[in-house]
Amino acid sequence: MTLSLEVSEGVGTIRLDRPPMNALDIATQDRLRELAVEATDRADVRAVILYGGEKVFAAGADIKEMQTMDHAGMIARSRALQDAFTAVARIPKPVVAAVTGYALGGGCELALCADYRIAADNAKLGQPEILLGLIPGAGGTQRLSRLIGPSRAKDLIFTGRMVAADEALALGLVDRVVPAAEVYEQAHAWAAKLAQGPAIALRAAKECVDAGLEADIDTGLAIERNWFAGLFATEDRERGMRSFVEEGPGKAKFV
Repeated sequence: MTLSLEVSEGVGTIRLDRPPMNALDIATQDRLRELAVEATDRADVRAVILYGGEKVFAAGADIKEMQTMDHAGMIARSRALQDAFTAVARIPKPVVAAVTGYALGGGCELALCADYRIAADNAKLGQPEILLGLIPGAGGTQRLSRLIGPSRAKDLIFTGRMVAADEALALGLVDRVVPAAEVYEQAHAWAAKLAQGPAIALRAAKECVDAGLEADIDTGLAIERNWFAGLFATEDRERGMRSFVEEGPGKAKFV
């Protein structure tokens, strides 16, 4: 199995395991979509980690497999490719990418689907598709430009260059850089903390940010307003406000 979903104490780890470089072939892409849907649907999964192991996150698509495809074949396949990554991006729970080693091409695009990215100090990220006479096809032209801005995204996409962890941090491509041995541990700590939070409110916050970025400000405010009012129907809201009044901030236990 090239991918698996392991769940412990509310945290689900989607683990890539296709040595030596976790290349994302068609079977792996399809499995990724299945696991993203499973993580979405499972009540015992309250936060998600994307992880490729200690040595490499994912070095991109399977080039040998893609080389055999023609125009008609890729027209038929490209939607399924994007749908797999979109399924990850739309997991309505906090998602963190634990990036070790290379995250290139499709690997970088997978990291972009997370809400937060923790990278090893030896990580290298990039969108090298242009060096193959291609462009990113799993959301890279869209998610990268939204994350770091269009001119910085164009630099990486136009040149195909890799960036080391420190530059990735400066660009906003990753959110934290840690020693390589600590990447998964710190990603798990981030996810585990949020797994104890108010699940519906976290879902609301994620949807408001993500949907609002795709809309004009008035539409975004309407999305926020509707979710904000709707959360007053939840038990977590009652617990959170009661705890604040009686015990002070940050002590609520959510269900």
